Amino acid sequence: MPVRIGELARRTGISARMLRYYEEQGLITPQRGDNGYRDYDEALVARAEKIRCFLDAGVPMRAIAPMLYCAEHPHEVVPETAPELRAMLVRERDRMTERIDSLERNRAALTDLIHTMDCADASAATQA
Repeated sequence: MPVRIGELARRTGISARMLRYYEEQGLITPQRGDNGYRDYDEALVARAEKIRCFLDAGVPMRAIAPMLYCAEHPHEVVPETAPELRAMLVRERDRMTERIDSLERNRAALTDLIHTMDCADASAATQA
């Protein structure tokens, strides 16, 4: 059963304004009811969530359409197999890898700090 934009926004945590932007960019295409309201089926719900994940990962909007195509057609070749597109996707993947590495280093540093604080608390408790 299709949902309206407000329900989609609630379910995905994506604002209605951003969903309309996805539509303007050609990333989602909801059906229109007789009253002109947008109706989103479950496939569009999943697609909107994928778009949000890509954007949250820092993928530029221009790269999302081909990435969606690859995600939704895993065994097909992207129709626009231009060398520029491939180069952009490689750059984005490498940038994401660098960001993941940085996040992992920061997480390890926080874990070490938490461990140090826990040890200090335990030491203070045994001395009291």
